[in-house]
Amino acid sequence: MHTRRVIVTPAARAVIEELREAHGPLMFHQSGGCCDGSSPMCYPEGELLLDDSDIWLGEVAGCDFYIAKDQFEYWKHTQLTVDVVPGRGSSFSLEIPLGLRFLIRSRLYSEAESNQLAPAFPATQKPN
Repeated sequence: MHTRRVIVTPAARAVIEELREAHGPLMFHQSGGCCDGSSPMCYPEGELLLDDSDIWLGEVAGCDFYIAKDQFEYWKHTQLTVDVVPGRGSSFSLEIPLGLRFLIRSRLYSEAESNQLAPAFPATQKPN
């Protein structure tokens, strides 16, 4: 069994389900952009155009999760956990009107976990 590269807390999962009800299928993108720094952004599926400068890490709560290639290089040794906290971010992420914002918590993989990492793929080559 593979070590998952990205996981989600129960609180974040509940918010994702609420957003999915309102907006339909969703996707996440983790960038190192300006607005909210390195907050994960939640969008309607397909709203953000992806290319080979993005990496597919897996799924959280049924949503594809992508990361900018340069961010992946920086964080490839850590498991990312999508969480949610009260507060308004300054982004276009779907949770912002709820008075919440997604954030990433991370931890280094153990050696055993590193040896069992799930594969990551260029966004244009993600598995079906």
